Amino acid sequence: MSGHSKWHNIRLKKGKTDADRGKLFTKIAREIIVAAKAGGPSPDTNITLRAAITKARQASMPQDNIKRAIERATGGGDSANYEDLTYEGYGPGGVAVLVSCLTDNKQRTVSDVRSYFTKTGGRLGESGSVSYLFSQKGIITIEPDVATEDAVTEAAIEGGAEDVQPTDDGGFEITTEPGDLAAVTKSLEAAKIPYASAETSMVPQTTVTVTGKEAGQVMRLMDMLEDNDDVQKVYANFDIPDDEM
Repeated sequence: MSGHSKWHNIRLKKGKTDADRGKLFTKIAREIIVAAKAGGPSPDTNITLRAAITKARQASMPQDNIKRAIERATGGGDSANYEDLTYEGYGPGGVAVLVSCLTDNKQRTVSDVRSYFTKTGGRLGESGSVSYLFSQKGIITIEPDVATEDAVTEAAIEGGAEDVQPTDDGGFEITTEPGDLAAVTKSLEAAKIPYASAETSMVPQTTVTVTGKEAGQVMRLMDMLEDNDDVQKVYANFDIPDDEM
């Protein structure tokens, strides 16, 4: 399995623990604040906000938390000005890594991110150094045993999906163009097929296989980045064999 799919699934499982759920709520609240500031407080007219609220509900984020985040963005409380930043670098074994951040302190964030790369044997690169190795896609995850492959495929294709692939755990991963993500999720909902997550992602065009010590260092880098409150998403093109995982 590619690093994208494998790490995506690991993140979903991590998010089910209380400690990681608290961090996840913090990250999602920032997404809601930024989206509401940029496009207004109504999810009916603000597609980005609607996607962030959907993610919040999928993560079982309390409705009060969602409401407070929107109020903070629209002047109903103290609201930090978050800057949307992306850092690029190379991890152990030459793995390409993209780090998407929302931060109210750029110097703190870049210092933290650089230190994570250094500690694990990687290095932070310049803008554009690895982003060309990724393509933006919509990714929808279906958990095992919620629907048949035929039903998932039919609903996904009807919504305009590009591809449907089974995952190692018996579920499915649907790939769409970013602009078709909402249409595909609506098609799944119409077919009464629940999905675990639906978000835009940077999917690697090629992968780098890492094993042994380098595999451990890559996973440590992923963990350190994900645990930082300023980091929203991490994308990488590693491929770690299942026996190594």
